[in-house]
Amino acid sequence: MSNTASSEAAIVRPDSYLTLHYRIELASGPAAGSVFADTYTGRPATLQMGNGQWAPGMEARLLERREGERFQIDIPANDAYGERNPDLLQRVTRSMLATHAAEGVQFEPGDMVEFAAPDGSRYSGVLKEIDEQTALFDFNHPLAGVALRLDAHILGIL
Repeated sequence: MSNTASSEAAIVRPDSYLTLHYRIELASGPAAGSVFADTYTGRPATLQMGNGQWAPGMEARLLERREGERFQIDIPANDAYGERNPDLLQRVTRSMLATHAAEGVQFEPGDMVEFAAPDGSRYSGVLKEIDEQTALFDFNHPLAGVALRLDAHILGIL
């Protein structure tokens, strides 16, 4: 194998399979500075580029990086998990909630609840408030509206 082929294989492409260590910190919002995910404390992670494991704007920050490279970058909210969408705050009736929950389940604000869509797909929302008639859910991604700081070390590229 020539040097050229070898160096080409060591660059992150849109369909690469990566082994890496990374730390994602919240760079904005009330929890700024807190760590969302950290693989440096354990085993490295694997990431299949283009497979939806990370937001496209986050994956884009990995493209053209080289095997062995270490870097830290800030990612604005709109390139990470998007801005918060107020339309994704939805009220559902308590009876609808009871229909889809196991018998006897009690819900508390802060609970993550999974729902089935008519097409069979699943989606989750965080319970924000509940009263006698309705429950308010936030279906935004938990990191929507939050800028992130990514610290990464690319260990291997296939």
